[in-house]
Amino acid sequence: MDSTKTKQREGSLEAPTRQPISWQDPDYFNSESLEAELERVFDICHGCRRCFNLCHSFPTLFDLVDESETGEIDSVPKEAYWDVVEHCYLCDMCFMTKCPYVPPHEWNVDFPHLMLRAKAKAFQDGGASRRDKFLSSTDKVGRLAGIPVISQTVNAINQSKIGRQALKKFMGVDADTPIPKYHHNSGRHRLRKNLDNCVTKTSKDNVTTSKVLLFTTCYGNWNCPELVEDLNEVFQHNNILTTLMKKERCCGMPKLELGDLKAVERLKDENIIELLSWVEKGWDVVAPIPSCVLMFKQELPLLFPYDNQVAAVAKAFYDPFEYLMLRHKSGKLATNFQNSLGKVSYQVPCHLRVQNIGLKTRDLLELVPGTQVDVIERCSGHDGTYAVKEDYGDIARKIARPAARQVNQGEAEHFSSDCPMAAEHIASVAGNVATIHPIQLLRQAYGI
Repeated sequence: MDSTKTKQREGSLEAPTRQPISWQDPDYFNSESLEAELERVFDICHGCRRCFNLCHSFPTLFDLVDESETGEIDSVPKEAYWDVVEHCYLCDMCFMTKCPYVPPHEWNVDFPHLMLRAKAKAFQDGGASRRDKFLSSTDKVGRLAGIPVISQTVNAINQSKIGRQALKKFMGVDADTPIPKYHHNSGRHRLRKNLDNCVTKTSKDNVTTSKVLLFTTCYGNWNCPELVEDLNEVFQHNNILTTLMKKERCCGMPKLELGDLKAVERLKDENIIELLSWVEKGWDVVAPIPSCVLMFKQELPLLFPYDNQVAAVAKAFYDPFEYLMLRHKSGKLATNFQNSLGKVSYQVPCHLRVQNIGLKTRDLLELVPGTQVDVIERCSGHDGTYAVKEDYGDIARKIARPAARQVNQGEAEHFSSDCPMAAEHIASVAGNVATIHPIQLLRQAYGI
C-alpha cells in the first residue's frame, strides 16, 4: 500500500463530516464486506498511528501488526481483528480530534462507526454475553434495583469486598471499578411534586424557549437523583419552566455500544413520539448526562437519517451548560452568584467534547467570581460498561491514569466532570478524591 503511505501526509483540512449509518442495508452485515473494510481501515491506521494514545483499540491493532510475520496488516489473522473491536467504546475522539482521513477525505475513514458495524455483526451472530446484555439494560436494572428492599441489598453487595468478589466470580464484573448506588426514591419521583408551576415568569430568547423537558436519563433517575434535583433548581432559579415526560426510557447508548441496533430502534420508538409532542408544543429538551445528549443529537439522526421526528427532537436537545450559556448570550442568565468555587479541576467527558459545542461548562463556572477552572481533556476510560467488565478493568484504570495524575497535581478544591461515572472512575484511580457534578457546583455558587 505504498501509494497510501505516500499520500497519508496530505490529510484533510476540512471539518469532519459524519455520514449516515447504513445499518438497514443488507450489506452492512455481510461478513466479507465487513472484513474487507476492517482490513482497509486498519491498514490506514497502521500507517498513520496518530491515535496511539487514545483507547486500547489502537495499541492492540499496532501490536498485532508489529508482531505479525510481515509487519503489515496482510499477515494479521482475521480473527484477531475482533480484539481491536472489543476495545473500542465508541468515544468518537479518534474521529473528532486525531484522524486526518475522515470524510470528506477520499479515504473516508470513520473508525468508531466501523467498530459499531463490527459490534452489530457480532451481536447479530450471537456474540454478546449474558453479562453484557445485563449491564446494557439500564432501564431494567434500575427498576429492579430501585425496589426499596432490593436497593438496600444491591448497594450492600456492591459496597462490600465479599460482594464484589462474588460479582466478579459469577458475573464477570471487575472488583475494583466503582459501581453507583441505586435509589428507590428516583429522580423522576422526587421532581414530580416540584415541577410545572414553580416558575411564574419566563422569557424566550433568540434560540431557547425557556421551557425545558428534563430527560432525567437512567443514571439521573436511579443512580444520582440528587443531580436532576439540582439541575431543576438551577433552571428554576433562571426562570426556566421545567417538566417531565409521562414515561421515559433509556436513550439507547448502552445498547448502541453493545451493537444491539434493534434494541436502539425500539427505545427510539418508545421515546421519540412523546419527545416530539413536547417539542411541537414549544419545549426544549435537556439531559444531564453527555452520552444521552449525544445519542439524541447525533447518533439517532445518523442511524435514522430520514426520520423527521428524530431530526426535530435532535434540533431541540441540549446539554445543560450549552443551554444556560445560550441564555447568557441573550442576557437572560442569572449571575447573582453568592459563593466562590475556588479552584476546580474539570474533566471534559469524551461524549461532550465530540458534540462540538465548546467548553460551555468551564465558561459558565468561570463566570462565578473567584473561580478558576483547570481543564482536563483526557479520557476516563470508563465508558459506562467497559471499565465495569472484569476483562477490561485494569486497562480502563490505565487509560484513566493521565487524568488522575492531573487531578492530583492540580490540588483543587473541587474535582468535577459532566459525566458522574467518569468522575468516580478517575477519582478512584487518583486515590478516592471527592467528586461533585458541575451542576451541583453551580447550585452551590448560586447559594440555592
